[in-house]
Amino acid sequence: MSEVRRTQVYLEPSIYELLRREAFAARKTLSACLRDILARHFNVQPKRKNATEALLELAGNKLVIGQLGGSGGGGFFQAMVGRWKAIGGLDPSLLWGLITPALTLAVLLSIDTLKTCVVLDALTRSRHNSNRELIGQGLGNLASTAVGGMPGAGQMGATLVNISSGGQTRVSGLIEGALALVAFLILSKFIAWVPIAGLAGILIVVGFRMFDRHSLHLLKSRSTILDFAVIVAVVAVAETVSLIAASAVGIGLAIMLFIREQVGGAVVRRKTYGNQKFSKQVRLPEEMEILMQRGEQAVIFELQGSLFFGTTDQLYTALEPDLKTRKYVVLDMRRVQSVDFTAAHMLEQVQGMLAERDAFLIFSQLPRAAPSGQDMKRYFLTLGLVSSERHVRGFRELDAALEWVEDQLLQEELLKKAAEKPLELHEIEVFKGRKEETLSEIAACLVKRSVKDGEVIFHRGDEGDEMFLIRRGSVRILLPIVGKHSHHLATFGRGDFFGEMTFLDRAPRSADAVAGADTDLFVLSRERFDALADHHKRLGMQLLEGLAKALAIRLRHTNTELRTLEEN
Repeated sequence: MSEVRRTQVYLEPSIYELLRREAFAARKTLSACLRDILARHFNVQPKRKNATEALLELAGNKLVIGQLGGSGGGGFFQAMVGRWKAIGGLDPSLLWGLITPALTLAVLLSIDTLKTCVVLDALTRSRHNSNRELIGQGLGNLASTAVGGMPGAGQMGATLVNISSGGQTRVSGLIEGALALVAFLILSKFIAWVPIAGLAGILIVVGFRMFDRHSLHLLKSRSTILDFAVIVAVVAVAETVSLIAASAVGIGLAIMLFIREQVGGAVVRRKTYGNQKFSKQVRLPEEMEILMQRGEQAVIFELQGSLFFGTTDQLYTALEPDLKTRKYVVLDMRRVQSVDFTAAHMLEQVQGMLAERDAFLIFSQLPRAAPSGQDMKRYFLTLGLVSSERHVRGFRELDAALEWVEDQLLQEELLKKAAEKPLELHEIEVFKGRKEETLSEIAACLVKRSVKDGEVIFHRGDEGDEMFLIRRGSVRILLPIVGKHSHHLATFGRGDFFGEMTFLDRAPRSADAVAGADTDLFVLSRERFDALADHHKRLGMQLLEGLAKALAIRLRHTNTELRTLEEN
């Protein structure tokens, strides 16, 4: 039998066919299968190879990568067929046992992909689409399963190798995948002889490049030490337990840090009083004097961030000093990102405390689409926090809330409302104190005009030289921005005037003027005023002086508001 080990053995065709089938079933070569048969039945042991001969053979060689599974055309397609047969013969009762590991693997691979995308954005100064990346990963894993592959994700190592090799666009990733497939199908025999030591060297370089040395800078500041502790905890859990546990620990610690940051941040952005911040409703001097005296009854809180169980106590502490002394508490909600039930319940308690003193809780600009996606106005309506009750109000804009508060303060002083009869010429602020004959001459230059609620008095860019004096009603000044959108600049009421800019410089109108109610006007054109001033120069000077004085008062109140905003 020793001759069998050194010479070629001739076999009958039928024996050869049986031997070939057994070798194929066992995935062995003919010689290996024949050696097994001889050793099993004839106790013939193969000749031991020396170290050099062992290195020159692929089977059992632990120093090289070795044969790739499914290599060669036949093996690859047979793997595909085998996978489909396995899927077709899958027992439905086994699906329940696969759901948990499948979901766990999906979450882990998704996190791995998103983490790789974030690092790639920092390296390439680009911006990835998370939804598109995850959908593409899912479709890729389905295709991989169909051809006998395994699920995968966007790997950090392969991505960094791609970038360091010069890849700059998505095409480089497609080329990388295509070349990997070609290497698997065609070059598998050559790749099998690649030394493990060479592969280890590549992995060491990739691992070194993956190490983020900038994370060590987190140790330089006390405010970032906890961030570094999260990194250390995730690495420690990943090395000692598993990647899934490390992902869970990282997410949990990140949530805790987020809550800590939200609790530490201020929820009150600015606090002002009613005699420091005014609405865009332009008031007469006597009305402004009343608001300056009684405006401290109103307080405005501009809130920001998230109102939840962690910031509820901070918000109540900020509101508490004014709940017992102010009659109008205005909460500007436009910068609030989210509100939970705990904060809403606290606001409901604040409302009850104010109602006991006949005071008001006022919300302005409740977001319908907050950054968190919450419809805050609907949420407050569902909880009954904003309703038609007497002591709570809700407004679309802060300016509308301030205007309502100012109206309440003025009404408490028994001032006349705009719904009263139209003012006569001698009752308008600019012409008060004039002689009867002077007023008669001025009245001859004026034209009476009435406009309906919502009617446009003039548009931005219109030519004209008229100044308008409001006898009854109100007029809103709007600045068109984009399309049908406009910015509310001011509101003028009964006894006031507008259109003075064009009246003075005769340039086109700078904004739109729209009636806020049924309005009666006096219209004074510059042409008629100049004709009057030519005959009565002193009268013309007095009218311009009165106009300048009214504008100066407006500018002083504007300066007061700007100073308050700057101080806060």
